[in-house]
Amino acid sequence: MSLGPIMVGVQSTELEPSEVEMLAHPSVGGVILFSRNYESIEQLTQLVNAIHAIKSPALLVAVDQEGGRVQRFRDQFTTLPSMRTFGQLYSHDQPRAKRMAETAGWVMAIELRSVGVDFSFAPVLDLDYGVSQVIGDRSFHRDPDSVAFLAHSFTNGMKRAGMAATGKHFPGHGFVEADSHVNFPVDSRQFEDILLADLVPFERLIEYGLTGIMPAHVVYENVDTLSAGFSPFWLQQVLRQRLGFQGVIFSDDLEMEGARTAGGYVESASAALVAGCDMVLVCNNSRAMAEVVEGLVVDTDPASSLRRSRMRGHHPVERQVLLHDLRWKQAVTGLTELIAC
Repeated sequence: MSLGPIMVGVQSTELEPSEVEMLAHPSVGGVILFSRNYESIEQLTQLVNAIHAIKSPALLVAVDQEGGRVQRFRDQFTTLPSMRTFGQLYSHDQPRAKRMAETAGWVMAIELRSVGVDFSFAPVLDLDYGVSQVIGDRSFHRDPDSVAFLAHSFTNGMKRAGMAATGKHFPGHGFVEADSHVNFPVDSRQFEDILLADLVPFERLIEYGLTGIMPAHVVYENVDTLSAGFSPFWLQQVLRQRLGFQGVIFSDDLEMEGARTAGGYVESASAALVAGCDMVLVCNNSRAMAEVVEGLVVDTDPASSLRRSRMRGHHPVERQVLLHDLRWKQAVTGLTELIAC
């Protein structure tokens, strides 16, 4: 059996029998966790273990643990700086910025691996144009070369901890003001402008071996009428062919308002897969999840399944061993001091 192309959420800190049944469905390949799924390290570990035990190969377990304002697990986890913190440090101390970005990636990833989580949807590769409501300080920097440099350091830290990275939001969400969670963002720039700026971090990270990419629910109206996550042009012609990306393409949450351009939930999921996504996310609405799991016609693609499997976490570490690791203690101290500056 291979991992299916649907990633869903669960509602609480323990699995309901109906959720176990849903997760056992052949089309389901992963679970994304949120703050609602967390109350303690022990509880989270039990939840992740229960998810992994449902079938073989085990479902992928993911979370948005970027740092800054997007950090789903906080109590008993290290508080991570926003990515802008590293960009500000980079402006006057590049060696330290590189070191601290790698440290943050390692701490984030090693703590998640100590509770069994396979990967975090990080880092953000969007440029900080100073206008986006939803990106803001989640971005490393305005300059694409600086974003690529710092993101590479961050992903190196993740890799050391046994975690694959996912760059988002391709081909760039930072130029539009609207939030795709609640609106339909439209970017009116020409392709050449996006190519020479926003695409640079993605191109560089792909060269460095980036494993996953998540496209934006943004319509680039002078390039294609479809938003990037439903666009064969962006996903196949640009991402696969021009940039040579061979990793996993994840849709952003299909419940977001920016995804409604493709129709209902099943229609959106199908459109995303046809466009080139390897895995589609339906995160919060139980009815939407059930509709997609039961209604989506899945055409098994061995290559796509293999790509999904590469997101599985490696090098698990026992939580108690981690808490006594001098490297971890020093890394947490360094991050805490950076936030306090």
